[in-house]
Amino acid sequence: MPASRLHLVRHGEVFNPGGVLYERLEGFGLSDLGHQMAKAAAEQLKKENVAIAKLVVSPLQRTRESAQHIAELYGIEPTIDERVIEPWNLFRGLRMGPRSVLKRPSLILKLHNPAQPSWGEPFSEIANRMNAAALQHWSDSENGDVVFVTHQLPIWMVYRSANGLKLPHNPRDRRCSLSSITSFEVIDGKLREVAYREPGIEFASQAVDGGAV
Repeated sequence: MPASRLHLVRHGEVFNPGGVLYERLEGFGLSDLGHQMAKAAAEQLKKENVAIAKLVVSPLQRTRESAQHIAELYGIEPTIDERVIEPWNLFRGLRMGPRSVLKRPSLILKLHNPAQPSWGEPFSEIANRMNAAALQHWSDSENGDVVFVTHQLPIWMVYRSANGLKLPHNPRDRRCSLSSITSFEVIDGKLREVAYREPGIEFASQAVDGGAV
């Protein structure tokens, strides 16, 4: 019998004093606050008596460090899956804001189609790889749930596709805070959201870095 539920957990706050768009760059781990957020997410799963059959993790440092709190609490070994990684973005390594574009004028031409988006991995590709990973790990797991530790935009693409919403959106409207948990069940081969929690919200007012876009 496949897994009961899928839980998509966003990583905690990243230590990013330079305020850059870190995308898939190496060397961006959690801040001290980020570790507290990640620990809160792990404890929330434990509090809910979630029986984890598999822990699936994006290969990036911030997600691996976030997942470690779950792995230690449950005594489970993480499984790395490239399909749940942060989307690529042409603005990687730049500070957020208009000055970033001015430093690289050629990037202005990449802003012509926000519905794709033209400056990064297409929304449809993110949704397709995330849903494929979710359904595969769901079908391959038994006697428990599958937890994914991943990133904001991939989680939001799963949410929008599961609800039949158009994938293009305003990033400011995303409901996916740091260390949040979005849970799904699979009904007739399709994902359906069943819960959303923000165990790291008590630390949000102290957060400096809001994560990649």
